[in-house]
Amino acid sequence: MRFFGIRRKSKRTTEINPDEILIDASNVADFDRDQFEGRIERPLGHRTIVVATTLIALLFIAYVVRASDLQLIHGGTYAQRAKNNQLAQRTIFADRGIIEDRNGVPLAYNQRDSVADDFARRVYADMTGLAHVIGFVQPPAKDAGGTYYRTEFVGMDGAEKAFNDALGGKNGLKLTETDARDTVVSESTIKPPQSGDKLTLSIDAKVTSGLYEVLAKRAQEAHAIGGAGIVMDVRTGELLALTSYPEYSPNAMEQGDTVAIRSYNNNKNQPFLDRAVDGLYSPGSIIKPIMAAAALQEGVITEHTTIVSTGQISIPNPYNPSKPTVFRDWRVNGVLTVRDAIAVSSDVFFYEVGGGFKNQPGIGISNIEKYFRMFGYGSDAGLKGFSYKTGTIPSPAWKAENFPDDPTWRVGNTYHTAIGQYGMQVTPLQAVREAATIANGGYLLTPTLLAHAPKQNVERLPIDPYNLQVSREGMRQGVKTGIATAINFPFVQAAAKTGTAEVGVRNEYQNAWMIGFWPYDNPKYAFAVVLERMPSGTPVGGASVMYDFFRWMDSNAPQYLK
Repeated sequence: MRFFGIRRKSKRTTEINPDEILIDASNVADFDRDQFEGRIERPLGHRTIVVATTLIALLFIAYVVRASDLQLIHGGTYAQRAKNNQLAQRTIFADRGIIEDRNGVPLAYNQRDSVADDFARRVYADMTGLAHVIGFVQPPAKDAGGTYYRTEFVGMDGAEKAFNDALGGKNGLKLTETDARDTVVSESTIKPPQSGDKLTLSIDAKVTSGLYEVLAKRAQEAHAIGGAGIVMDVRTGELLALTSYPEYSPNAMEQGDTVAIRSYNNNKNQPFLDRAVDGLYSPGSIIKPIMAAAALQEGVITEHTTIVSTGQISIPNPYNPSKPTVFRDWRVNGVLTVRDAIAVSSDVFFYEVGGGFKNQPGIGISNIEKYFRMFGYGSDAGLKGFSYKTGTIPSPAWKAENFPDDPTWRVGNTYHTAIGQYGMQVTPLQAVREAATIANGGYLLTPTLLAHAPKQNVERLPIDPYNLQVSREGMRQGVKTGIATAINFPFVQAAAKTGTAEVGVRNEYQNAWMIGFWPYDNPKYAFAVVLERMPSGTPVGGASVMYDFFRWMDSNAPQYLK
């Protein structure tokens, strides 16, 4: 039996033979390692599969939660935010108008440190004495979320406040397109900003600063709590200088300097009070030139009438004849005409022409009030955006209202009102209007801080110009030979009237004034200065301030003395 013709049927198997898995040692060097030749692959383990699956599941759950938050819970909010991010309106802040003095010196201007700044900062000139006249602003401000809740500069004091509308300009508007990452894609200005108007003030910054420096020096020397000074053009009402001591820093206020602001608020001398326009003071003898013109106008005296000042007058007491009421002069002044009385500031003379005494009739309290009001006392001085205080002129009605336990008006009340005391209160701005009205022959001017502004509300007083001339002559005599000789200079011919008013519960303090004008023959400028609440009897006063100021003017601004 032959088996050669029979082939065995091979059996299929999945087993791997050793020769298929064993590496041929002689061929190892020829393996391409980058193609993974010669490496044995192992299947993924069960643990690895579980970890990978878990991570994928967690990522999917986080995605679902975030998507739900975005779409379902806060979908509306994020949709609006996305819309706003895509197209937003943004304010283009207008530059505020600059403020300069009459000579073009910048007093308030704009400064942008970086192009990234949304708006230019407000910067103020580094000069003393200008704070109250210039003022300061509050700049635009953002809330905690970065949104502007104040989109304008807001004038808070001085010219910045008074002329805020003109200085402010008008903001512009810009449309900004952003992508999802808040990156600006495009910008388009749909409304350009309009810068504010330039404002030229009537003041001379250097003169104002000079007046402030001498005022501060004398106030500190006299232990006064404050002071004020004003110079006004008697032809136009323009204010050449307007200053108040002490003052604040406009730059510190604009920048919100909390340390500086706290010190101002804690300062008992009130640096925020603009004493020049809103400080109220007993005027004392500075109102005597009005009393002189009123007495002449009412015919109770002539320019030649004489009154003897023995140092006092005595009024009988009907209830106790042994105890008359005595009204004293500040010294024995002797025989006086009205010019003499102004020059030496006699109290007795003006007691008598005000309230009458023996054979000398007085004009009476009604006429005293009438003439004081005629010269601008008892009403707003009219400096737009600045002055609000009207002061007080004592009268029977005023006394009845304010002293209900003693409402009767007495002759002594008239006497004291006639020399600017009792309850009378005035502002320095009112006082300089008096001086200007006497200087210019009877024209009551409305003060202004605008350079070259047309005269407004000029009132011609119903007083004989000659009667005002007599008052002017008395004021000039006061400088030449009277009690105002401190300002008797060869380089300027001034006329002036001093005033000292006792204040305090026991008259332990005094206000010291000087008002006047120059040059005497052709008046151009009137002035008023006051030192506030210094110890009674202090020799330093308004005359000392003007002595220093005229000497400063002669060296630094002589053009104004001609």
